[in-house]
Amino acid sequence: MTKDDCFFLGKIVKKYSFKGELLIKLDTDEPNLYENLDAIFIDLRGNFIPVFVESSQLHKSELLRVKFEDVDTEADAEALIKCECYLPLTFLPELEGDKFYFHEIIGFKVEDKNFGEVGIIKGVNDTTSQSLFEIDREGIEILIPMNDEFISKVDKENKTIYVDTPEGLIDLYLEE
Repeated sequence: MTKDDCFFLGKIVKKYSFKGELLIKLDTDEPNLYENLDAIFIDLRGNFIPVFVESSQLHKSELLRVKFEDVDTEADAEALIKCECYLPLTFLPELEGDKFYFHEIIGFKVEDKNFGEVGIIKGVNDTTSQSLFEIDREGIEILIPMNDEFISKVDKENKTIYVDTPEGLIDLYLEE
């Protein structure tokens, strides 16, 4: 199993007890889906390792309190703080309708109602307040906000996302 076969679950943020328990800040809208895990993968200083979960439960809203096998002391737990946690892509629930996971739309075509074919999605920038489609149009990067008002239809079968962007938005990137 490699990191490419997995999705980011969250990050270990702090110790919870003197018995080696840790708190993982989950990166999800549905934390309750991940309450009873058997194992997760941890990126420990560049090494992708599986760890088995002895027990886990939600703590407050977006924190998962976990006890890993063989992590029994504060020192053991301390070594894992700030590590990123991952789960296999197969753990993701199937999304209905026009909903999608960011990783599954990479390579999709983007068609604009007025402009026509815009390009191919090469990534999603979710570091801003509004997530953005990063679209490659023959070497030119075009950014389109992932706004429900702009997305007309997601055609997963034909790997195409149809958008209706404000007039001139795409042209801004193409003007010399």
